[in-house]
Amino acid sequence: MDPALQRTRLAHPAIEVAPLLLGAHLTHDDGAEPVTVRITEVEAYMGSEDPGSHAFRGQTARNATMFGEAGHLYVYFTYGMHYCANVVCGWPGNATGLLLRAGEIVGGVDAARRRRGNPRLDRDLARGPARLAQALGIDRELDGTDVFSDRLQLTLPDHPADPLRLQTGPRVGVSGPGGSPAYPWRYWLAGDPSVSVYRPAAKPRGARRAADPARRTASGETSGSVHSGIKEIRTEGG
Repeated sequence: MDPALQRTRLAHPAIEVAPLLLGAHLTHDDGAEPVTVRITEVEAYMGSEDPGSHAFRGQTARNATMFGEAGHLYVYFTYGMHYCANVVCGWPGNATGLLLRAGEIVGGVDAARRRRGNPRLDRDLARGPARLAQALGIDRELDGTDVFSDRLQLTLPDHPADPLRLQTGPRVGVSGPGGSPAYPWRYWLAGDPSVSVYRPAAKPRGARRAADPARRTASGETSGSVHSGIKEIRTEGG
């Protein structure tokens, strides 16, 4: 299909495009070992109207790609070690996009296995946004790359996902209101083994302590387990 026509299919709000991206194929050709993923799970992010979005508070150097033309890849770095990839949707200035949360590697499996450290099960090669990016060899160098180019090739299905297979729910690991059921903008193919496991955002330490049923001693010290002190990190996309 003509890339210009493909792009027009993405030029709508992410919550409308999401069912179309399920079942789509994305190939990254690095010139040596092309890898292709069949997308089975995405999350929609809606810019200034979405408190879970990187673009909620406006444009920055980091999220500039989100404010551009539909059909480009927005790649960000998270947890100090992982990359995640989003397909920009909508129109310039709108900052709406879809986080690629999970998929099945259907081409270049051996290369994907090497990049992922040879996991025990192939279903885990791209089962999660960071795993997907790693399997495809995606990093910040690809931020802003056209997904209808020689280097990245997105092939959209002729029709959106079958409504009988399409499921929606709250987004994974998004803190604050954006991670609540009021934003059921995670979309996935029901029953597909490559879909990731749902996990809500971790509660802040204070909230966990308040909810901890551990007894307190007479001196006010808490008995029971000791918290690890790991800092909460927001994991939203788009």
